[in-house]
Amino acid sequence: MNIGELAELTGASIRSLRYYEQKGLLAPLRKDNGYREYTPFAVEQVRTIQLYLNLGLSTDEIAGILQCVLMNKEAFCTEVLPIYQLKLQEIDKQIELLTSIRQNLTDRIDAILLERSKSGQEE
Repeated sequence: MNIGELAELTGASIRSLRYYEQKGLLAPLRKDNGYREYTPFAVEQVRTIQLYLNLGLSTDEIAGILQCVLMNKEAFCTEVLPIYQLKLQEIDKQIELLTSIRQNLTDRIDAILLERSKSGQEE
């Protein structure tokens, strides 16, 4: 399949697919005319890349994971465990920060509503 077909099947832009190739995440075949040709497996590769990007991993981290999986021929590579653990710590910190921000906003809203109700009762 060509790059346009792969883009349509995965929802990735052609620009993103070219970037994935540049970073070594995808390796299309080249026809005699220089056009890229992707195997059906490329759809799964792009979906895997998108999953890891959505988890917040960098393309360098993804490249390491994909390389490990390909070399070890297994779905889960123990060498990537530290990457997963670090990402989980980052997510936990973000959750903590967002929880704090949420509480602050809730407190401010409650204070405004309380002040408004007091003002309404005094009139």
